[in-house]
Amino acid sequence: MARKALIVKALKTPKYSTRLVRRCKVCGRKGGYLRYFDMCRICTREAANDGLLNGFFKSSN
Repeated sequence: MARKALIVKALKTPKYSTRLVRRCKVCGRKGGYLRYFDMCRICTREAANDGLLNGFFKSSN
């Protein structure tokens, strides 16, 4: 889970567009972000395993 201050900072409009930091909508993680789902890879996998995302097959979990 990301710090609350970093999540709030990422929500502000940056001075330059290249400074934009995309964060996961669920946990706030910035690494491994998938734009199509607006989530990080970990939260995407958990949602797919729980059946919340269409078109995914159950992984070996």
